[in-house]
Amino acid sequence: MAPPSALTIATQSVQRLVKEETYYHKEQANQEARIQKLAGEIEAENPDLDSNAEYVLKQEKTALEETKAVFGPLGVRITDAVQKLEEQIAISESDGTASEEQLKKAKEALVSGQKVTAQKDVLDNGTEGDEQAAVVSATA
Repeated sequence: MAPPSALTIATQSVQRLVKEETYYHKEQANQEARIQKLAGEIEAENPDLDSNAEYVLKQEKTALEETKAVFGPLGVRITDAVQKLEEQIAISESDGTASEEQLKKAKEALVSGQKVTAQKDVLDNGTEGDEQAAVVSATA
């Protein structure tokens, strides 16, 4: 079997990174919901809580911060992968080495990658509260 072409590799890279970005946003939403729930229970002095609820809350907040820290480097990797895919599409179109199906998949991946990077640019200039809704709508 022939090794995958550079276009196929670049396409799969963008697809994987976009999927990873979506996963991290879902994880962030889940963590925020757990934090809000636990903070509410602590504030209401829920009798079902054990003595280490404050510690668990602190650990959840630390995990949330670690998840948020992933977005910067991941955005850079997506931007680089999108740029490489654009180059591979141009090369493949000019020399005619890729099939129509490969080019179609590559262009679809390119569009999804560009949506994520465009959304990141908007978020960098917008407010943090709108971040999750904007990214989820861009990847949907």
